[in-house]
Amino acid sequence: MRDVLFIKTSSLGDVIHHMPALTEARAARPDARISWLVEEAFAPLARLHPGVDTVIPVALRRWRKSPFAPAVWREIAANWRALRAAHYDLIVDTQGLVKTGFLSRIARGTRHGYDRDSIKEPLASSCYDVRHKVSRDLHAVERNRILTGQALGYAPQGAPDFGLDRARFRAAGQPYAVLLHATAQAQKEWPVANWIALGRHIEAQGLEIVLPFGNERERARSLDIAAGLSRAKVPDFAPLDRVAQLVGGAHYVVGVDTGLLHLAAALGVPLVAIFAGSRPELTGPVGSGPLTVLGAPGAPPAVDEVIAAVAGLPGSP
Repeated sequence: MRDVLFIKTSSLGDVIHHMPALTEARAARPDARISWLVEEAFAPLARLHPGVDTVIPVALRRWRKSPFAPAVWREIAANWRALRAAHYDLIVDTQGLVKTGFLSRIARGTRHGYDRDSIKEPLASSCYDVRHKVSRDLHAVERNRILTGQALGYAPQGAPDFGLDRARFRAAGQPYAVLLHATAQAQKEWPVANWIALGRHIEAQGLEIVLPFGNERERARSLDIAAGLSRAKVPDFAPLDRVAQLVGGAHYVVGVDTGLLHLAAALGVPLVAIFAGSRPELTGPVGSGPLTVLGAPGAPPAVDEVIAAVAGLPGSP
């Protein structure tokens, strides 16, 4: 087995949850050439993983915005020709969606994926040559590891290793905390007033506050929170490799269930996770650093709970 293609296109949290499977695949198959098909916005982050030889960007999200534009069709055709030109000994779709199943059919090689009972979109399982049973009650990280191990012929063992080194991102200067309020799903949000109350407590401990964002709506919310604080800044939008540097250099992170929270966990940054609309046992942060998870669907934590959890982080002022 020489050439392996992994398909995990999005979203950010899913991309990060796939990294331990890549770390193990590289250790189990050190001579393999490993490629990763991923959404173009997440390609800079995928390139940070040392086990990946080639990152293949795909622009499904951008293409959907202008589906009838001739330039888009030319780009799609060129992208698919390039994907079709290579031959892989093994193709592993750990995403399990119809769109990624379709991408696996474009690529050439033996296709592996979840069976109908294990997959989010059962129709996608018809795209695979080999289908694997993996419990849907497991955390996403473990599902990725198990599917990859079954496809490549080994059993995952030990704690997840995301393959990322926080030491590369440690920053000099004034210590700061990163507050991750932004999420694409409204039910996962924590109120702006709560973030301001938490931020004032953090500022009183001598830390600056950084409020990153991913789109204009989230930027406006960052500015609303910053307006209620005295030592908060809203950074410019940046590609994910630079955002990883920002997150990795933080004294600690507090955030809702969003992709950057999982990036912080993967880097081993001390963190407090706030859950309000998703199940932490299935998609909670996983990592080697100190972390505390608060809340549950429909039951977000109070400000005092989060402040107490922050105070309990190692090295907290």
